[in-house]
Amino acid sequence: MTKKEFLKRVSNGKEDILQVFLDVLEKTKIDYCVIGGLAVNAYAEPVVSLDLDVVVAAQDLDALCSSVESYFKMERFAHSINLSSSQSDLRIQIQTDKRYQPFMARAMKKDVLGYQMNVASIEDVLQGKVWAYSDDSRRRSKRHKDLADISRLIEVRPDLISFLPDMIKDRMD
Repeated sequence: MTKKEFLKRVSNGKEDILQVFLDVLEKTKIDYCVIGGLAVNAYAEPVVSLDLDVVVAAQDLDALCSSVESYFKMERFAHSINLSSSQSDLRIQIQTDKRYQPFMARAMKKDVLGYQMNVASIEDVLQGKVWAYSDDSRRRSKRHKDLADISRLIEVRPDLISFLPDMIKDRMD
């Protein structure tokens, strides 16, 4: 079984909606980068996630939404646009928080579970996880996962601990 087949099976995929989404990004030449748990998988031992967190160039957001509306159900929230499909349990979360926009300039093509995608630099992925963990409005279980993802990144690059605020460093022990 390939990595892609594994993710498709885990996400109950009747269709490879991740590849559909990546193909739309490539076809429309929209600048993007992956952040979040799947981005952590590009740098550390993979962990299954049913969320693809992605940032797209702010000026291309409307064009992307128009391009994917026939494939996905779309829900808009304060800091994200969430895409879902009846063909898979995978959820695509487009972050609209402007803090993530600079991440695209430092992104690089990486293999993530068999998919070639633009992934934020390890430092930027860590920063995103720090922001997520520090957000008290997030569910406790999500914040625990964020802390675990921070730990996974620190395990592969111990020097990154210097990027962490003291309150998170204290949690690492």
